[in-house]
Amino acid sequence: MGTPLKQPHLERRIFQQRLWVAVMVVVVIFAALIGRYFYLQVIKHSYYAEQAEKNRIKTNRIKASRGLIYDRNGILLADNVTTYRLLLTPEKAGNIEQQLTELRKLIPLTADELSEINLQLQYNPIFKPLIIKDKLSDQQVAAFAVRQHQFPGFSTQPYLIRQYLYPVVMSHVIGYVGKITEQEYLLEDKVRYAADDYVGKTGIESYYEQQLHGHPGILSTVINAKGKILSEEINQPPKNGKPLTLTIDLALQQATYEAFDENTGSAIAVDPNTGEILAMVSKPGFNSNLFINGISHADYQQLTTSPEKPLFNRSIKGGYEPGSTIKPYMALAGLFYQLIDEDYTYFSRGFFQLPGQARKYHDWKRGGHGQVDIVNSLAESVNVFYYDLANRLGIDRIHDFLQPFGFGQLTGIDVSGEKQGILPSRGWKRAFRNMIWFPGETVIAGIGQGYFVITPIQMAQALAIFSAKGEINPLHLVQKPVKTEHLPMEISAKDWQIAHDGMIAVVNAANGTGRSIRSDDYLIAGKSGTSQVYGKSEEDIYKKSEDLPKELRNHALFIAFAPAEQPQIAVVVVAEHGSSGSKAAAPIARKIIDAHLKKPQENPSL
Repeated sequence: MGTPLKQPHLERRIFQQRLWVAVMVVVVIFAALIGRYFYLQVIKHSYYAEQAEKNRIKTNRIKASRGLIYDRNGILLADNVTTYRLLLTPEKAGNIEQQLTELRKLIPLTADELSEINLQLQYNPIFKPLIIKDKLSDQQVAAFAVRQHQFPGFSTQPYLIRQYLYPVVMSHVIGYVGKITEQEYLLEDKVRYAADDYVGKTGIESYYEQQLHGHPGILSTVINAKGKILSEEINQPPKNGKPLTLTIDLALQQATYEAFDENTGSAIAVDPNTGEILAMVSKPGFNSNLFINGISHADYQQLTTSPEKPLFNRSIKGGYEPGSTIKPYMALAGLFYQLIDEDYTYFSRGFFQLPGQARKYHDWKRGGHGQVDIVNSLAESVNVFYYDLANRLGIDRIHDFLQPFGFGQLTGIDVSGEKQGILPSRGWKRAFRNMIWFPGETVIAGIGQGYFVITPIQMAQALAIFSAKGEINPLHLVQKPVKTEHLPMEISAKDWQIAHDGMIAVVNAANGTGRSIRSDDYLIAGKSGTSQVYGKSEEDIYKKSEDLPKELRNHALFIAFAPAEQPQIAVVVVAEHGSSGSKAAAPIARKIIDAHLKKPQENPSL
């Protein structure tokens, strides 16, 4: 008998099993959906609510205005002005290459700028606006506004940019800002800085970057699904950078710069009673506004290849032999160590010799000066007087006495880039030359030659201390309180006066090397000096430096303070390749002193 074709009982059981499995699958899937829904809506509600809000609300940084910079009289030196930049949002643009071709008819774009644009298009998100060109002119903004509808994705944006009102005469003091580099950005606080920010690169702008930069604000923008702005709200207002008031007197700064005429060099004027720098010039300067948006290749090449080195800040980086400007300090050292006194005299026969040695150390005057005392040794700048004195002092005492005046040390001036200079000693030569010290090196140290290297800012610090008779007021460029200290050596009032009298004689005595700048209005104390550019033979010593090519002439130095009885200003001048301190540098110093002491009570607005 065959198997029945249908088995209803078996089929029902199979159907029920399948139905059960199907129901279980549905239940499991439904449970998973319920669980996922619970997870998203309950457990992760806060997270996704925040994400949704972020999609609806965009936050943008509001850049803070950079702190303004003023001179001591309230004259604005560094400002912020509104200008425009051209932006491109790639996702909103059409054919970018074609649009750029048309755009160049309105706004010039160099090959370098186009290369940078193409590079940004490759590596930046298409929704992120790219900066196409900074600092558009008013004409360019107007021309673009008329035809903006032809350039979808392109737009203009206002922004603040630094502007220097006296860019050349203040270039080395204030410095300049520029776009932040990748390396600089990595070192900065990401809350305060963005990749398109500007930062100080040199000068005051660099040294006081943290105070000047300020803190950005936060702007919240509510948008709809189409990207239309519905509302805006400032959640956190920006905190603008702090303004700075310099110790610089702009009128004196300008007078100092102009006093050099066509010559190069450095001049610093200081109030010795406060340490305030009244003027600090490195000539030539440069147009600091060129650097703000990125200097052109042609302009940068012109600055870097110029033989006058306009980018080099001679005031804090230039290294020079002090020459005879060191003699007042040497005279004071001799008085302090009681090797000489007001009655001491030395016979100058035109040269000095160490005992047992044939070499002659010559004076600048052939045949010598005859019998001279301390005051006349300074008035006539008698080399052999200081050859002998240096030999008697010895290099160790010379070093120890001069060091507290700031020689061979950083002054700590509040501007970036200062160099240290060299105050020679046995230890220095052993450490840096791996050689012993020779007696002849002590002899020439007595007139500021040999290994001796100073910067104009060090000379200014030392002169301020000397003119204030041992009172130390640290030099500074931004107005702030400073702590007054004193030299560690107890120098008598009588010794200070003798040394001051010698400098007064330089300018006011009939035989003084600086008598050409004598004033009937106030008593000037000064000292001339020359810094050798190359070594001289015995015969060359007596040749006129003016007969040499300019690049081989000595640098001319002059230090001065006035009024000598109660100094209000101390001045250091280095006239490069000026040959003679009394002829080239002294007249510059006189112009600076006159500009300060003869100015009206209130400076007129410039």
